[in-house]
Amino acid sequence: MPWPNASSLAMTRTALATLLSHYRRHPGQLAMLLVGLWVASALWSGVQAINASARDSYARAEALLSPSIARLERRDGEPLSYADFAMLRREGLPVSPLIEVEIELRDGERLSVLGIEPLSMAAGTMGSVSGNVSGNVSGSTATASRSDDGGNSLNLLQPPGQTRLAPETLATLVAALDASPGARLRTASGTRLPPLVVDAALPPGTLVLDIARAAELLERGTRIDGLLLAPGASETLPEGYRRTNPASGLSPGQLTESFHLNLTALGLLSLVVGLLIVHAALGLALEQRLGLLRTLRALGVPGRTLVALLAVELVLLGLAGTLPGLLTGLWLARVLLPDVAASLAALFSAPVGATLSLPWHFWAGSLAMTLGGLATAGLGMLWRTAKLDILALGHAQPSPARSYRRHKRQAVLAAIAWLAALVLWVWPAPPGTSRLIMGFAMVALMLAGSALCLPVLLAATLEGLKRLLKANSPRATLARWALADLQLQLPRLQLAMMALLLALATNLGVAGMVGGFRLTFLDWLDQRLVADLYLRPPPAAHEPWRDWLETRPEITTLLERREAETRLISQEGERPVSLQGLTPAPALTASWPLLATRSDDPETAWQALRDGEALINEQLSIATGLSPGDTLTLTSPNGPFTTQVAATYPDYGNPRGEVTLTVERLITRFAAPPGSLGLVLAPGLSASDKAALRQMLTSPLPTAGEAPAPTLIDQQTLHRQARQIFERTFAVTQALTALTLGVAALSLFTSLLAQARERRTRLAPLWALGLPRSTLLGVTLAQLGGLALVTALLALPLGLALNGALIAEINVAAFGWRLPLHVFPASWAEALGLALLVALLAAALPAWRLWRAPPRQLLEEFNAS
Repeated sequence: MPWPNASSLAMTRTALATLLSHYRRHPGQLAMLLVGLWVASALWSGVQAINASARDSYARAEALLSPSIARLERRDGEPLSYADFAMLRREGLPVSPLIEVEIELRDGERLSVLGIEPLSMAAGTMGSVSGNVSGNVSGSTATASRSDDGGNSLNLLQPPGQTRLAPETLATLVAALDASPGARLRTASGTRLPPLVVDAALPPGTLVLDIARAAELLERGTRIDGLLLAPGASETLPEGYRRTNPASGLSPGQLTESFHLNLTALGLLSLVVGLLIVHAALGLALEQRLGLLRTLRALGVPGRTLVALLAVELVLLGLAGTLPGLLTGLWLARVLLPDVAASLAALFSAPVGATLSLPWHFWAGSLAMTLGGLATAGLGMLWRTAKLDILALGHAQPSPARSYRRHKRQAVLAAIAWLAALVLWVWPAPPGTSRLIMGFAMVALMLAGSALCLPVLLAATLEGLKRLLKANSPRATLARWALADLQLQLPRLQLAMMALLLALATNLGVAGMVGGFRLTFLDWLDQRLVADLYLRPPPAAHEPWRDWLETRPEITTLLERREAETRLISQEGERPVSLQGLTPAPALTASWPLLATRSDDPETAWQALRDGEALINEQLSIATGLSPGDTLTLTSPNGPFTTQVAATYPDYGNPRGEVTLTVERLITRFAAPPGSLGLVLAPGLSASDKAALRQMLTSPLPTAGEAPAPTLIDQQTLHRQARQIFERTFAVTQALTALTLGVAALSLFTSLLAQARERRTRLAPLWALGLPRSTLLGVTLAQLGGLALVTALLALPLGLALNGALIAEINVAAFGWRLPLHVFPASWAEALGLALLVALLAAALPAWRLWRAPPRQLLEEFNAS
């Protein structure tokens, strides 16, 4: 290929400047392009920033204390102490003591404290404690010191000790820091913790101290919370101790993968809607520059050069719109991350920091995703420029035959997309393929097929209305002209209408799912939380408290509950499951919901539970295929435990499989530690008697020795906490769907703004014929409002289908439980009103410009027409 000479370079520069000059004459199109790229990259990068920060927190949490580490506990349920630790070490077992507690600082902030014994800690058990130290963190009233030894965990033993924490934890604790030198935290009781040392490898919300210092500060005496057993230790244990498997066979990242996949899907939808704006703007810019391109070709600019220059234009526009979008996405992520962190902590007990922690590949990935989407949106423009000859470049307005062929292709593609969605719905997931991925693919095909079919349905609707109207009156004639004009505008408005359809359907689907979940969840809470008070005594004082409560006349029923961990044995192998022990008293069984039983008689299922059979939650039933009447086998300290499934029950919000037995069975076969006690109070109990009982329940029991007072929670507090968790869980989802609707409104606004001048050219002849401007404005608003209303009506069945897909496929694959389908007609009316409002607001500025245009300008545009 010959090296370009000076004249060809000058021609190329002139051609590029000529192409870019189009946006100087049409600033609305430039704004449309930049805004589309900005909102698309902002929403996508914001979601990805949240996901990247959360996964970084998961990695640090797993490095802090591996979820595969087994623990030891006493079979008699007594608390562990240093004496147990010393005895087991003398027996040759590689165990290490641990204190886990939550403390409250003087500003009300609550943090987890982890007390470790560095000398006995097995290598690799807590890798992040000996990780690198990030250094000083500024911006607080006191500065944490920097470790110069690489963060060796043995330095926790050197006076005055260390309190290690993550940098984002320190950033949130300014109010709790002591202003004196040394950067120390004060608890709510005034106790000062050792000096702070920032460790970037620690998870957020966790403080790590030496176990002796932690026990002294927390007044724990010789009592410890756990004994960690090093990996590869002997399976033989001394009499009186037992090994407990990890609480979950899944890491926090695996448990929360479905949550992040849902966020990614919403971010991807926002990216698509934003790119629809870009696609519409690029198509309009090409049509308006067809004459310019024809002139440049006639002057000798090669077709390849024009395609290359348009590609350079795309890159420049992409960088100008994407970079501000990335910064906006970071701001959006900072706003939404606290709600995400609270949701993940409540749903999965996964620690997530409230500050962003972004790797380098986040920036590259977000930029590549947005620019890749821009390239996809611009391929049509580049293809048309490369294939059309000089004469064809002059036909800017598509002919009816060409529009018919395009609609036919779109209808065929829409049918293929819907057929593929139906196939994915009925087809089982192949081995190694996630059903969740297939569910999202099915939803994506549904949305794509509906969006492709929308222009065809709108064109058919307009044509049908034209045929119904007979031009036998001035109003009918004007209406027919308005419909014909709307048909002429449809090719340029169809992408904006697609964006509106996708946004409305998504809002309807998500609103239906969230609303149905709210109704079901609150009803389920009312059915499950039957006790008036819930008491959790210390393990050593559990039996004295239970004996004392059974003698109280204020309490009619005592509902004991215990928990344990085990594994389900099946042909596919073993899987971790939770064990729950219940007291099947009439006060509980009368309201506890059951989904399926052997004989369709709930009382028979409860009697079977009393006789030794088991109940399983819906999550376990869906994951394993177990149903009432099937046999299940569980591991237990005394060998395999086999029983039958009596019934399945709903367990909303629980990510794990669960087996329910009676408390007696859980104690005898699985040595379950003491749990909580539900207290059903006598009806008609006076307020003073309730207050007196609460006073006694929050004080130490004299017959329980030196055991501390138990924890007491009332039913109303549990309800309130559950509702708060629910609202925060869906706050991010609702925010993203609302932003998607805002992007669709922006798409419609920019489309109308970009063609406002051309619209006035078509309205000028009507004004010249004597129609007042008020009539023209009414026609314009009626055109766009009617088009948006038809789009909203088509979005209603799509939103209902999306709601059903989210409930029947996505929710089941992601969380393992199914919700009943609820329909909310009020949300349909709201969607119709939102569509009209969006259309009228989008048409407000062009209509105002038409109203303010002087008669001379309209006359000039009439002459030009």
